[in-house]
Amino acid sequence: MIATEQSGIAWVVLNRPDKRNAMSPTLNDEMVEVLDAVAVDDRSQVLVLTGAGNSFTAGMDLKEYFREVDALPPVQQEIRRRTAHLWQGPRLRGFPKPTIAMVNGYCFGGGFTPLVSCDIAVAAGDAMFGLSEVNWGIIPGGNVPQAIVHTMSLRDALYYGMTGETFDGRKAAEMRLVTEAVPAGRLRERVIEIAELLKAKNPTVVRGTKEAVRHIRSMGWTEAEDYINTKLAAAVNTDPEQGRARGLTQFLDEKSIKPGLQAYSRPAGESEGHGR
Repeated sequence: MIATEQSGIAWVVLNRPDKRNAMSPTLNDEMVEVLDAVAVDDRSQVLVLTGAGNSFTAGMDLKEYFREVDALPPVQQEIRRRTAHLWQGPRLRGFPKPTIAMVNGYCFGGGFTPLVSCDIAVAAGDAMFGLSEVNWGIIPGGNVPQAIVHTMSLRDALYYGMTGETFDGRKAAEMRLVTEAVPAGRLRERVIEIAELLKAKNPTVVRGTKEAVRHIRSMGWTEAEDYINTKLAAAVNTDPEQGRARGLTQFLDEKSIKPGLQAYSRPAGESEGHGR
């Protein structure tokens, strides 16, 4: 695992290139520690998750995660496997800062969960995706089925889950598994562009927005409206830079911005991550 901070971007790299960044129990333990550290690091405003070498991740390490853990007593099996679901699911989905998956090659099986748990995903056009579990005799485990039905259409989820057939980044973007696909040579550049856009926004409002969008998917209209109003009030009351008041002043009183076309001017230093 490699975690570095550069100009407000935390680059978290799955670092087992010889194993195509297959996720082992050790890697999963490290990821919990890394996410907890980045969450409270004021230098980091956006987290980018990617893989070393020519892969995002080949999924779970079949030898370490299955064969070796299978040999342990049941209670120890549960303990060793729990951290995988913890960081790939609740920790990453509920991360307090914007997250971007940068898919730079192979993304198979268990890799779909952290992919979908990131807020935004950008893939190289020639990246290769596959739900390979059917090819070695199991149903997609963990929360992979949940991940694919929340992003892919039911038809695509069934087809690729049942056949194990691979598809590229362009197809992944077409079916909305990822946000967009770009040529491999422009992948990092595009991810940085998106990260810089997110860095310039009010972090309190960005966090409230991502939480609202993620949670209301399972709600009815009335429940969702109540939830959103509560989140809105919380954001307004806890926002240290008072973005709502600034935005309305600049739009209605000063006539200096058009919200449909540009963001309000934040206090000096805020967009660079200082003063929070």
